[in-house]
Amino acid sequence: MTTPSPILEARALGRTYATASGPLTVLHDVSFALEAGSTAAIVGPSGSGKTTLLGLCAGLDRASCGEIFLEGQPLHALSEDARARLRNERVGFVFQNFQLMPTLTALENVLLPLELRGGKFDRKAGMDLLERVGLKGRLNHYPVQLSGGEQQRVALARAFIGRPAILFADEPTGNLDAETGAAIEEMLFALNREAGTTLVMVTHDPELAQRAGRVLRMKGGRLVAAEEPAFA
Repeated sequence: MTTPSPILEARALGRTYATASGPLTVLHDVSFALEAGSTAAIVGPSGSGKTTLLGLCAGLDRASCGEIFLEGQPLHALSEDARARLRNERVGFVFQNFQLMPTLTALENVLLPLELRGGKFDRKAGMDLLERVGLKGRLNHYPVQLSGGEQQRVALARAFIGRPAILFADEPTGNLDAETGAAIEEMLFALNREAGTTLVMVTHDPELAQRAGRVLRMKGGRLVAAEEPAFA
């Protein structure tokens, strides 16, 4: 039996930035692979390279060295336009600061990825997702009219509207109080299970990390451990 190709694979990945005082390397020789449908948490102290690694995996930034493959596509070799198309078609995002469009309603924000994709404009799917995250009565509210937890629920619905193959979450509960964060966490994992999406998240929350099937531990820009939590 042949082993299926990983949905995400990094090979000797590195990232160096030019600064006024000279080159600054923030990511060194990172290699790992994730199977489709798996969940992984990237953890480590501030400045360890977590968000940089997430950005490279999502095709938001280009590696200085090494290779990274998303569904077999070489992100390191694709043009900016090709990476943007791949992100729009196959990738979902959830950010710590929500990143909703302030001039769009909750429903319009959810449907935005479909509009950008230029495909079928499925208004009912957006309404169903907002109902799924408990915002049935908030469809026409603007972000300023929503609490932080409600905004993150809109962001979750938006992330799943395009049925992504992989979802990247950067501190998805970082700006929320403990109770609201726990509710968002439950929704994130429930939606992910239902959709069969691969989930990769950066988090400082050890309890959230323990729910992932794999923990990628960063330190000083290096991957120092890849663990399977006892309670995942």
